[in-house]
Amino acid sequence: LVWYFGWEKMRSTKTLLFPCHRRYPTVEIRAETFNGSTHVPVPSDSAFLKALLFELRLIDDHIFVEHRDTCTRINHSSVYSVRTEGGDLWPVLAFQKSGLIYACLPLVEETLEPRPPLLTVSGLSQGLALLLGIVDYISPSRKNEAEMTAKIGQLRNLLIQACPLGTPLNTNIRSLNSSFDDIQEMPTDENQPAWRSNTYKGKPQVNLCITEKVKCTQYDKRDVVDTWQVYGAVNCKCDIEGSAPNVTLTLNLPTNGPPLQDIVVHHCVTSVDPAMLTSSSAEPLDDSVYNGPYKFPFIPPSDSFNLCYYTSQVPVPPILGSYQLFEEGSQLKITVNLKLHESIKNSFEYCEARIPFFNRGPIAQLEYKVSYGQLDLSREKSLLVWVIGQKFPKSLEVSLTGTVSFGAAGKEHPTDYICTGNTAYVKLYFRIPDFTLTGCYVDQHSVQIFVPGKPKVTASRELISSDYYIWNSKAPAPMVYKTLPD
Repeated sequence: LVWYFGWEKMRSTKTLLFPCHRRYPTVEIRAETFNGSTHVPVPSDSAFLKALLFELRLIDDHIFVEHRDTCTRINHSSVYSVRTEGGDLWPVLAFQKSGLIYACLPLVEETLEPRPPLLTVSGLSQGLALLLGIVDYISPSRKNEAEMTAKIGQLRNLLIQACPLGTPLNTNIRSLNSSFDDIQEMPTDENQPAWRSNTYKGKPQVNLCITEKVKCTQYDKRDVVDTWQVYGAVNCKCDIEGSAPNVTLTLNLPTNGPPLQDIVVHHCVTSVDPAMLTSSSAEPLDDSVYNGPYKFPFIPPSDSFNLCYYTSQVPVPPILGSYQLFEEGSQLKITVNLKLHESIKNSFEYCEARIPFFNRGPIAQLEYKVSYGQLDLSREKSLLVWVIGQKFPKSLEVSLTGTVSFGAAGKEHPTDYICTGNTAYVKLYFRIPDFTLTGCYVDQHSVQIFVPGKPKVTASRELISSDYYIWNSKAPAPMVYKTLPD
């Protein structure tokens, strides 16, 4: 990726002020490999800037140039083809904001002829995110020229931290502003990795958090199999002195805990057991599956990062439910039953069930009975929110029954092409702190940090719902799997 930033004073003189740019030779080499015979080399900085200004009609706008000005060529996006001596550079992402020009040339990981659809070029979204981060960083100083000059002077150093190797790692440029004094153009220690762009000075500490998300679809039908999936991520923030500190973190599972699978590690991990990476959820589990402990030696980046991602095949979903909805005349009768599995920690930060009513008018009348918690009606009167709270009762079961009638439908009420008639769902939202569905945890005392002193290690974990649906069992619903007939 080649990133450019420039400021054009949008007055009659059109004077260019404070040009700033950054290019990545390693990415240019990758582009040449991917693009093959269709590759167009990036010209010199001045030549590219001149060609870009010409394409944007900021210079020589009084001259008619057919390839640029013909009425048959209408650009509906901020992606341009910039003509250079070596050929047409594409895709150049460029836009103007408050008199400033922001532009970048993303990497296209394929041949350029024929040109691939814009939606398939992942570098465009990455480039746009980084440019918008620069806009957010620069814009507050737009009316103060001295402050603007200072910020633009800092921008190159901040880009080293935000995008050290050509791929954006942090597009929130403003969040990096407080540490720009510590950023160096080149590491003073030749052993310092490129992803560790600045060194920490202060009290050493390590913060670790395991976040697991559970997706679930339940039908409460004999001929349809319920599905659920668990996705985990281990987030780390290592405030440790030194240019290349070594840290070893171990993930542990309880006895008989489901093994971690589909493990993907951050590039800062220096070595890993191959058996750990070959465990795949696409294959059935057997006795040879690697079930830990999972060790990750790494040299941490300066900022917060996800050390690894994983999946796991847990035997049961945390909350089992059933939902029944059917019409009786002009009314709907609903019944919702939820049961917390006995193996799940009964301590929630929040837990609620939301029951939307699509393609109908506002709720005009509601009669209900809940065995636990409270039921609220949304302001739009198209959604019931059952707040279960921070604990299930001792029975671990809760129920809701009710009758709902509706008024005349308006444009402001929700519609859905799938949820027509009695096809409807309940969606659960919950978070359980200090708990993971796999049982995965980090032993704080087992974290090895090879630096002077004794850094403070803090470890936490959490389970969060994600797309947790319970479909109406009294109507057809979208189905992923069906059991085969005997």
